[in-house]
Amino acid sequence: MYIDGYGYRGTSFEQRYQCFSASFIDKPHVETGDRIIMPPSALDRLASLQIDYPMLFEVRNDALERVSHCGVLEFVAEEGMIYMPYWMMENMLLQEGDLVHVKNVTLPKGTYVKLQPHTKDFLDISNPKAILETTLRNFSCLTTGDSIMVAYNNKKYYIDIVETRPSNAISIIETDCEVDFAPPLDYKEPEKPVAPTKGKEQAVAEAMEPEAEPKFVAFTGTGRRLDGKSSNYQPQPISSAARPSDVKQSGGSSSSSRFGHSQQSAGSSSLNGTRRSHGKLVFGQNAHRNPKENPKEASKESEQEQPGKEEPKFQAFSGKRYSLRG
Repeated sequence: MYIDGYGYRGTSFEQRYQCFSASFIDKPHVETGDRIIMPPSALDRLASLQIDYPMLFEVRNDALERVSHCGVLEFVAEEGMIYMPYWMMENMLLQEGDLVHVKNVTLPKGTYVKLQPHTKDFLDISNPKAILETTLRNFSCLTTGDSIMVAYNNKKYYIDIVETRPSNAISIIETDCEVDFAPPLDYKEPEKPVAPTKGKEQAVAEAMEPEAEPKFVAFTGTGRRLDGKSSNYQPQPISSAARPSDVKQSGGSSSSSRFGHSQQSAGSSSLNGTRRSHGKLVFGQNAHRNPKENPKEASKESEQEQPGKEEPKFQAFSGKRYSLRG
């Protein structure tokens, strides 16, 4: 508290100031960290106290009960005023000229911090770890629940402080701190492909499709006789359940037996044809004709087969004589 405008009482530093953003002074580098600018009277009081260095402060918005932590950059502000980065004012929901409660604190050194970018664009940076390390050099402490700003390549990236250890507020000055990243806020997991459901029209079309063609079965053709006529023999189809080895082993015998059967049927049919006209050898298609189909030939054969008529015997040198003179 003020005493006559400049004095303090108590053993710790605790004061209320009007808060303004860094845009009110010509110091744009203030926006790249978490350090504030305080008046010279604050330095006088802090120097008279036995406090831990580096100087760290708790800043509180009593109206909305918002708390954060920061360091100090310079003591050149006007009395009764402080300047802080605009992103810190956004975290604490402060407007220009609002009152803020400032108190010096001692924070433990951080061992672990978990960060979560607002957008996945931050992961598109070629080396985000190096950019983050460079940016955090301008920070003195981190508070769980705050959102820090990282400026890179004329673009601002906001990152949430999800978790800090060993406490909710830690000092990151001259300490080795493990950093972990959570998925960005706008990150969406890729959707699993869903199998398309068949509609009614597609189901009806599949039902109306013609049946599949029968598979090829060997040795199912029709036999042909040497005289050109079709054979009455029809081979039995081979079962599809038969093994390939069985087909190979029995292929020769089965084919030979079928050919033998067809030849036997052809021979038997030829013998049957010769039996119709005993004592004669007939070749060609006439051998298989039925005598009933041609009545003239049947009558001639019947006359020749009569026992009363004999065929004339062959007589040698019984032909006529011809003279060379004519």
